[in-house]
Amino acid sequence: MKYDAQAFPLPPGFHGRLRIGLLGGSFNPAHAAHREISLIALHRLKLDAVWWLVSPQNPLKSATGMAALSARLQSARDISAHPRIMPCTFESAIGTRYSADTARALRKLYPRMRFVWLLGADNLAQLRYWKDWRGFAAAMPLCVLDRPGYTGKAAASLAAHALQPHRLAMSDAAALPDRAAPALLRLQSKLNPLSATLIRAAQPAKASIAAFGRRSITRK
Repeated sequence: MKYDAQAFPLPPGFHGRLRIGLLGGSFNPAHAAHREISLIALHRLKLDAVWWLVSPQNPLKSATGMAALSARLQSARDISAHPRIMPCTFESAIGTRYSADTARALRKLYPRMRFVWLLGADNLAQLRYWKDWRGFAAAMPLCVLDRPGYTGKAAASLAAHALQPHRLAMSDAAALPDRAAPALLRLQSKLNPLSATLIRAAQPAKASIAAFGRRSITRK
């Protein structure tokens, strides 16, 4: 496979033992809450980088109102504003649509790296609807970060109960990337109310995605 810096934050032949957090999503648009949880993960999990996996199309979301991949990638680049937060189009490049397939592909491509998948609590609450969610949870450790209105739902979810025997204490956060999957860690974090849905609803008709995101960071 030909190396493409836009798709792969590091060359496929790289053999370092970096600790990488993965934040998947549509980023339609990216916003300050994405950046906030990435910074928390970088610090608490002692990560070398966080890759934002900008999805070509989330199978659980409608394509209606979905901006072009190039626009969403640019939105993510505008918002990330950090040398260790790296938006990329990995899923589009390798042709995966489901997180389980993406996780397995990353493990195969970068066998010496230590990956952690970063999930908002809203995603843990609905994880049972993801294709092969048990296989996904077995592919790499999961770190769940709080989202407003979803803390209770996430805790009561089927996935949370299934993964309870593999749950780590918050004091073990720095050890999570080195743990064999399945492993689950829930991190408490500032509850940022921003969401892409709210941003699209509030966005002025002529304002760009990137401009709105920059204002969000300024208000932070």
